[in-house]
Amino acid sequence: MPTIDQVAMKPTEAEEDDKGPVVAVESLQKSFGSQKVLNGVTLAVRRGETLAVLGRSGTGKSVLLRIIIGLEKPDSGSVRIHGQDIAGLALDQLGEIRKRMGFLFQHAALYDSLTVEQNVAFPLQHHRKDMSKSEQRDRVHNLLAEVGMETAVAKMPSDISGGMQKRAGLARALALEPDILLLDEPTAGLDPISSAEIDDLVLKLQQEHQMASIVVTHDLHSAKTIADRLALLNGGNVEIEGTFEELQKSDIEFVKEFLRHS
Repeated sequence: MPTIDQVAMKPTEAEEDDKGPVVAVESLQKSFGSQKVLNGVTLAVRRGETLAVLGRSGTGKSVLLRIIIGLEKPDSGSVRIHGQDIAGLALDQLGEIRKRMGFLFQHAALYDSLTVEQNVAFPLQHHRKDMSKSEQRDRVHNLLAEVGMETAVAKMPSDISGGMQKRAGLARALALEPDILLLDEPTAGLDPISSAEIDDLVLKLQQEHQMASIVVTHDLHSAKTIADRLALLNGGNVEIEGTFEELQKSDIEFVKEFLRHS
């Protein structure tokens, strides 16, 4: 598999956004004790592209997202965001990079004590002090309308369904207008209709905002619906990467078995 430098080397961020990777992961290794979770993972995602990362439970999919956002440190390898290696950055520098990332946690991770409106407003209140209260409120209401949650602004997370919580989580992830979207199991625990609605919403948001998106999922149907490319992890490695059609044509036994049982 080619290195990230062979994929693209761009001198300016503008050129990189257009032609090269916005997120570039190279040779990532991560172990917890004697368990090796990632074993040299190399992936890249460009602007306007969605990559789905699949694999069996415990293959490091969520760990990969946590490393990309800087919540975990790899044992070796690199993560570059817009060409900048995040390793060794001071917390304030990492914080500035994180503002460009929207993260949807597996269980939406809404604050139980805050209303839907307050949850979505939370990033703006902490990171956009240049915005007036009315500007923040307008931004929140526009985001909630965008995800079909405009009638639930005053509701508490416990009063809405799992699918609605995911919608509110997506609105919060978009609050700071990120150019990178990271989604951890966006359809987990949802019924088929709600899952399809979340898939449609993710596609709509991607078309409108043209972010570089990475989706970790067990849901193969969701992955082939929303992703341009799929990467299948096995034993800490990328077993195969390509379109769904390319995976279907693979002669690799693990790939055939994964597709057969998914």
